[in-house]
Amino acid sequence: MSTAVQDPARPAAPSSEPRAAAPAAERQRSWWHLPAGLTVLALAALLVFGLRAPVGRGTSFRIAAPGDLNPGGILPGDVALPAGGTAIVCAILCLLIAGVLWFFAATSRALGRRARIALIVVFGLLWITAFLAWAFSGSTVDLGSLLQTMMVLAVPLAFGSLSGVLSERAGVVNIAIEGQLLFGAFGAVLVGSLTGSVWLGLIAAPIMALVIGALLALFAIGYQVQQIIVGVVLNVFAIGITSFFYGTVMQQDPTRYNQPMRLPIISIPVLSDIPVIGRVLFEQNILVYLMWIIVAVLTVALFRTRWGLRVRSVGEHPRAADTVGIDVNRTRWSNVLLGSAVAGLGGATLTIGTGVAFGEEMSSGKGYIALAAMILGRYHPVGALLAALLFAFADALQLRLGTLPSGSGAGIPSQFLLMLPYIVTLFAVAGVVGRVRVPAADGEPYVKQ
Repeated sequence: MSTAVQDPARPAAPSSEPRAAAPAAERQRSWWHLPAGLTVLALAALLVFGLRAPVGRGTSFRIAAPGDLNPGGILPGDVALPAGGTAIVCAILCLLIAGVLWFFAATSRALGRRARIALIVVFGLLWITAFLAWAFSGSTVDLGSLLQTMMVLAVPLAFGSLSGVLSERAGVVNIAIEGQLLFGAFGAVLVGSLTGSVWLGLIAAPIMALVIGALLALFAIGYQVQQIIVGVVLNVFAIGITSFFYGTVMQQDPTRYNQPMRLPIISIPVLSDIPVIGRVLFEQNILVYLMWIIVAVLTVALFRTRWGLRVRSVGEHPRAADTVGIDVNRTRWSNVLLGSAVAGLGGATLTIGTGVAFGEEMSSGKGYIALAAMILGRYHPVGALLAALLFAFADALQLRLGTLPSGSGAGIPSQFLLMLPYIVTLFAVAGVVGRVRVPAADGEPYVKQ
């Protein structure tokens, strides 16, 4: 029988017990958060949407509209469902999903990440269906129109959240997204009106937003001022300067300085005629297509290229990045400027993307919601886009509910409808995200030694 003898010149291998204890303690503190939150939502759907739905009313879901690609009428035009029964069935299925998550969490059994995400997505779709059946009882839900409105509202949020991802992955807190959106919207209309070209207005939007980005980088990186304070001040500055020029220049001669212009709609043949999603994905202006491209490019660049590795190393451990020859502050400067330009495209969506003139404070807090989308998306381009779509759907929903004719729907107070997007934002960030791993050096200035 042989006995293993450790080489005295060789250090003992570190024990894995402390590392295992941390995840176990983490699981004991927070393992119940997600299933408990989903259970509460499912019970609310059952008690409010299902049991309190108007008796005898139905809800119609419009699947295929006239002119859609629907050979032989495979898809029905409108699908009529009982409001209460639909909500009850969806709520029960939501409770079953919550029960599955309770089981895996309580017994510490492994549930794959993809399976967990899939269950949460199915839960969300069922819960939204229950809400729509209750809220639109006695009326028709045009799914294609609702999703089209969602997409229009999501674009500035998506560009803003991508701006935040670029900045914060490099270690700079970007609270100034609101100001970047506002400057982008202002520059797009001003230059477009002066030149008579909507395309020159589109080019001017990211350039104008670079002004806010350069100021943010100058004070946060160059002078090492507290980054959150700098961002808030720049937002106030953007509101003040654009309001000044709007009141003194644009209102005096709107046909010359503030003319409504709109980017042309680019329709992809055949694909744009697909029911429900055709107009949403394939009948949009160039900004929507740019949004998809930028999300894909950033995802690959951040996680599959040397540039992305350098950016993430600067955001995680700038001292180590500096020792291998990476210019930390230069990387942060470039990322802040690039993120500002991306946010400027989101600002252009508010004006030339929708065909409206510039107005005072027209960003209306979208920069802060974009920050919430970035956090909910866990500092990932795809996650930020999905979170932006979620918040935009809530906004589109309140707009559609506000146009229901009297006597139809669930009679939701208009004040609640106005709060709906912000309520969804608050609960999503506070209840769903939980503990998000922020880049380790986010918000910390770097001084080369």
